[in-house]
Amino acid sequence: MPARPGISRPDDAATQAAMERTLSALAAVFETIGPGHRTLDIAILRTDDVPLCQTVEFSPTADVQLSGILGSDDFYTLAVFLVFALEGSTVTGATLIATTAAEPRPRTCGWTVRDGWLHPMDRTTLEVALMPCPGVPAEDREIYAAPSLPEPPASDKESGRA
Repeated sequence: MPARPGISRPDDAATQAAMERTLSALAAVFETIGPGHRTLDIAILRTDDVPLCQTVEFSPTADVQLSGILGSDDFYTLAVFLVFALEGSTVTGATLIATTAAEPRPRTCGWTVRDGWLHPMDRTTLEVALMPCPGVPAEDREIYAAPSLPEPPASDKESGRA
C-alpha cells in the first residue's frame, strides 16, 4: 500500500537511472547558463495534485562542480525533486527555471520535464510560467528560449521509466 493516496513507490532501477540523468541534466544546465550569480527554481506537481517547489541560489564564486555543491540542503531538495520528475511515476508535470544575474538585468530561461529529460521552454511559454499573481509586480528580466541540453545515452533512459 502506498504511503500516500495517489503516490506509488517508484521502481529502484528507474529511480537510480533518474538520479544519473539528474546529475547529467544539472551539469548541462550549469554549463549552459554559465558563470556568475545563478538561481535555479524547480516546480513539480505530484500525481496526488500536491505542488512542490524549491529555489537555490549560487553565488558568483561558488564552485558548481556537482560534487562541490552537494552540501546544501536546498540543493538536495531541488535535486530530489528533479529525480522524481525525471523518473516520472509520481510527478505529472515539472519545470526548471534558471536565472543569471546579468547587466543590465537578469536573464531567465527554462525547461519542462518530458519523457525523462529536460526540454527547452520557448519564450512565450516561459513568460506565461513567470507571470506574477495579480497585484504582484513583475520582475524586470530578459526572458529567452532555453537551449537544448544534450540528452543522456539511450541506455540511461531505457533503464528508467522515461
